[in-house]
Amino acid sequence: MADPAEVAEEQARADRLRRAVDVACAVLRQGRLPRAEAEALVADTRRRALALFPGKEDVFDLVLAPRFQRILDEFCPRPGGRVLPFRKRESSEDTDGEGRY
Repeated sequence: MADPAEVAEEQARADRLRRAVDVACAVLRQGRLPRAEAEALVADTRRRALALFPGKEDVFDLVLAPRFQRILDEFCPRPGGRVLPFRKRESSEDTDGEGRY
């Protein structure tokens, strides 16, 4: 049976990690950071996670790294990346009759 104090300490560390990840994700989504700064924030969050849970690199890479990668790709594109604009449809047959697509 697990020691209640150890369980409480692990839960506290998990809560700190969750808050750190949530804040980092929010900053990435809203901060309009350059890609290099965004990647540095992810690296710092990884260091914090590993300080709280030493030896769990594989868990971070499996669980959190894909989440951060999706956010980086969406909100902090690489310099020189192309964003293709939507084409406006000109034909009335492409609409629902009320001007909507």
